[in-house]
Parts: sequence; structure tokens; C-alpha cells
Amino acid sequence: MPPKLDPSQVVDVYVRVTRGEVRATIGPLGLPPKKIEEDIAKETAKDWKGVCVTVKLTIQNRQAKVSVVPFTTALVIKALKEPKRDRKKTKNIKHNSNILLDDVIEIAKVIKPRFMAKDLSGTVKEILGA
Repeated sequence: MPPKLDPSQVVDVYVRVTRGEVRATIGPLGLPPKKIEEDIAKETAKDWKGVCVTVKLTIQNRQAKVSVVPFTTALVIKALKEPKRDRKKTKNIKHNSNILLDDVIEIAKVIKPRFMAKDLSGTVKEILGA
């Protein structure tokens, strides 16, 4: 049985999604899973098709607002401009493209608030693995 929630309380739930399959995760919260799956599919179909991303659900009064919070790897794959692949058919994908330093800096600006680095150069080094 789902816990009783205060209607005015705002709850943030982070869910890792590949194609909008989140019924088992959302069901215990007492939310309509089919509607939320459709909302997630709309948000992720634009730019993140076939890439695993984190989705932030902001829940208030049994209504959920969906926003995409991409991983660093998802942003790097998007910057490589590789064709979309089916994750179930192709495993262990090797990426052999080049990425510009300007693209890495743009990625670092997007994800800097989530990293522990003091300045932007530290975030760039974390992305590059140096």
C-alpha cells in the first residue's frame, strides 16, 4: 500500500529510463503509470532515443512533471553525432569518432552543478578521465 502523502508536499523522484519503461518504479507511488510513461516517451523521443537517461519526476497532488537529466556519457554520445542504434540488438558498441574541446566545455557547463569540482577545468578533467 502506498504511503499517505501530503497533497501540498513536493517530491522529486529520479528514475533511470531507456525507452519510457517505468511502470514497476512508479506503481507504488500511486501515480498513473501509463500517463507518466507517455510523458516520459515524449520528452526522451526528441533528443535521447536509444540512450539511457535519468528522468526527474516532480510530484505534487498526484500530478507529475517530467524533466530529463542526462548523464555525462549520454551528452558525450550526443556530441559524437553517431547514428542511433538499437540497444537490444547491438552490444558493446565501440565509438570511434572525435569530439572537439569546445563540445567538452559545453558539456562541462551543463553538468557542473552536479560535480564536485571547484571550477570548470576540474569538471572538464573529470569528463575526459584525466
